[in-house]
Amino acid sequence: MSNKFITILIMGVAGSGKTTIAKMLSKKINAFLIEADDYHSKNNINKMSSGIPLNDADRYDWLVKIREEIKKRKSIQNLVVTCSALKEKYRLILNVDEYHLVYLKISKSTAKVRMKNRKDHFMPYSLVDSQFAILEEPDVCITLDELLTPDEMLTHLTSIIDNNEFSYEK
Repeated sequence: MSNKFITILIMGVAGSGKTTIAKMLSKKINAFLIEADDYHSKNNINKMSSGIPLNDADRYDWLVKIREEIKKRKSIQNLVVTCSALKEKYRLILNVDEYHLVYLKISKSTAKVRMKNRKDHFMPYSLVDSQFAILEEPDVCITLDELLTPDEMLTHLTSIIDNNEFSYEK
């Protein structure tokens, strides 16, 4: 990754804190934020709002839109991208090998609590189980555990970025 700009993809199940961490990190490193939820089609939003999980076909065009937005911007600015990217094949569509992958790892019980407390989002609490059912945890990434506070996660990530110390745990 010799590009002078950095692209960080923050992944995890619903309620893992992707948007919270991404907003903090993008501000800290002066990066453009690509929020994957903004790229869902109206049909996908309606489906999820009705409590119906998306399937691979539903996600394909959404992932391609996100990939194209990354491709358009990655050579001109720092990027922080949020995307559930639950399966390896989704991450391959996004070309995740070209970016730094951060996995926000949380338990199902934590996700359920957070989702119950979340307001003004189209994804209902009832879809948490479906997210964990298809989750394929990445092997090569920076993993941040739910026990860390958002500030601790930000400190950890900015230290890695500042020191260019992207060593991934297996």
